[in-house]
Amino acid sequence: MIHRLMRAACALLITMTVAGACAPATQSVTAAGAASDAMELLYVCNQDDASVSIIDMATNRIIRTVDLQQFGFSANARPHHIAVEPDGSFWYVTLIGDNRIAKFDRSDRMVGQVPFETPGMLALHPTEDLLFVGRSMTAVSPPQRIGVLRRSDMMINELAVFFPRPHALALEPRSGTVYTASLAANQMAAIRPLDEEVELLDIPGPAHALMQFAVSPDGRTLVVSAELSHKVFVFDITNPMAPRVTAEIDVGPQPFDPIFTIDGRWVYLGNKAANTVTVINMSTHSVAAVISGAGLAQPHGVATSRDGRYVYISNNNLGRAHDMAAGHEAHAAPAAAAGPGTVVVIDTATREIVTVIEVGRNASGIGTYTR
Repeated sequence: MIHRLMRAACALLITMTVAGACAPATQSVTAAGAASDAMELLYVCNQDDASVSIIDMATNRIIRTVDLQQFGFSANARPHHIAVEPDGSFWYVTLIGDNRIAKFDRSDRMVGQVPFETPGMLALHPTEDLLFVGRSMTAVSPPQRIGVLRRSDMMINELAVFFPRPHALALEPRSGTVYTASLAANQMAAIRPLDEEVELLDIPGPAHALMQFAVSPDGRTLVVSAELSHKVFVFDITNPMAPRVTAEIDVGPQPFDPIFTIDGRWVYLGNKAANTVTVINMSTHSVAAVISGAGLAQPHGVATSRDGRYVYISNNNLGRAHDMAAGHEAHAAPAAAAGPGTVVVIDTATREIVTVIEVGRNASGIGTYTR
């Protein structure tokens, strides 16, 4: 059932906040802090190290590490997700522990920051000066609002979505429609930012804990992972503001962030509690493969290479039971001791792991830049 919620004064809480560039524009991160000439970069949040690893995707080597404490953030800053400007000029990172969104230039110099309570996922608009911000899954009772950040000057508003714990976040670039969903209620929202119209959709069934979205390359299909019910829901978004459920697919335990391959034929996602990656055939809406192997230890974030040949999966590798936020069930994890986070590289042709890259502790959200 879809509920229409038109623009109203109560729907938008304006909390205009001026960015504070507390680090000088010339501050260097590392000796290799100058902008790289790499054609493809992968940015990896190391949540327990307060750092970001930057990987050259052509060589699968770490070329820079950004220590966020050098910019005045705490050792508990907990970077969670990354978004990069289409031209690579700036990148943005959410800091759960410090309640901040920080902006860096291509040389990894901080140029701005803005307060935001427990920020989580990011969705960057490709043509408008907007960045959308969800709430962290570790936030028990965050505001029932998402952030709408003006990237040019780091001014932020908050848009009401009317359900608890809005975490999942995605943007359909052709229409500019933004999607968010609740970890605590079986509800999602379609948002038209230009006139602030919000459409709510109820998802039937038991508690799902809707984790994260992915939009197909043609903009016609949306999927969302359901952490507690171990499902992936498929939506027809031909009418972007009226998502229609067309399939639900049973997958492994605790499905996390999904992504479409560039041809739109497959969806890859990690199953955090099983230390596996599920591959879904989008033609048949069925599981085509389950990948396991070295480096897969609580898979979290996901990205693809520009040519679609490889899928990159970050892994927390916490080495203990994965403690869920309040209201979530706990799942058994390997008994091995915690170790460095990893990024596992999967060849989409063979569905085999071809590289394991060690990064910082508790590798979580990732973002890419290609040119």
